Amino acid sequence: MPSYVACLDLTGRRVLVVGDARHKVRALEDAGADVTVVDRYEREQLDGVWLVVCVDREQGEQVFADASARHVFCNVEDVRELCSFILPAIHRRGDITVAVSTDGASPVLAQWLRDRFASQIGFEHEQLAVELRRIRPWVKRAFDTYEERRDYFRAAVAKVLG
Repeated sequence: MPSYVACLDLTGRRVLVVGDARHKVRALEDAGADVTVVDRYEREQLDGVWLVVCVDREQGEQVFADASARHVFCNVEDVRELCSFILPAIHRRGDITVAVSTDGASPVLAQWLRDRFASQIGFEHEQLAVELRRIRPWVKRAFDTYEERRDYFRAAVAKVLG
């Protein structure tokens, strides 16, 4: 089933990581999450948690069951049926994020596509994103409708990137 793709604001949100997942912990902390890492899972560790990532398959079923009962987002690495969300292959360059997913069909294909798309993003794109962020408040004040703002930004991007 196709998933709904969104970028989550994890700033200050409590996130539990079960198992040794240094790369996931770093990405979560970079996103502003308040991360707790445990080796052995216990149900009460979910108290106040908004999202949980489990990289220990032996504990995955229990983590998923408990998280689901509490309506906590859960990802058990490489076990699609034990995930209420999956993680795309991600590349960041400044304000630009490329995220590619195959809805769990092939993480390797998602990584390959991510690398292909990421190679197309240059310094000029990064700088353009910075400039567009800078002028966004002015554009919101200057144009009344979404369509006018969209058209302005489309023209600005086309002018710079061709």
